[in-house]
Amino acid sequence: MPPTRTTSTAATPSRHRGWLTLLLFLALCYGVAAAGAIATGDAGSTYAALDRPAWAPPGWIFGPVWTVLYGMIAVAGWLVSRRPGPGRRPALVAWGVQLALNALWTPLFFAAEQYGLAFLDIALLLAAVVTTVLLSARVDRRAAWLLVPYLLWVGYASALNLALWLAN
Repeated sequence: MPPTRTTSTAATPSRHRGWLTLLLFLALCYGVAAAGAIATGDAGSTYAALDRPAWAPPGWIFGPVWTVLYGMIAVAGWLVSRRPGPGRRPALVAWGVQLALNALWTPLFFAAEQYGLAFLDIALLLAAVVTTVLLSARVDRRAAWLLVPYLLWVGYASALNLALWLAN
């Protein structure tokens, strides 16, 4: 009789590493959010004081939108990190670049009130997100699709940043 293979319901070390990796990606993304919130102080009053276009969203919408987007960005990075292959490294480098540019925008716009530099940063961020989506699609299509709402939001935010820079 051939030996039988038993399956265990206990988590394997690789499964633990998978969850720990997800926690790392979540910590990175929400760490960027927390650092931005700390660096900017009362961003809501700054935003409210700006001369905004009619199509600008109310200030209260940013928190919920970014909370969801950061979670999606983290899961996308995690999905890419789990897939072996030559495309994984470039996709993860692009993911890191977009997160770094994302981290720079909030202090530039709110703390330093450098709307022109913030626009340059968000334009580079938009290009980095496009690159991240394209490179992620080669590794894991689910990751690319998770980044599409982020791409759309950053495109909208870029137009808003430009309008705010020109008006203020």
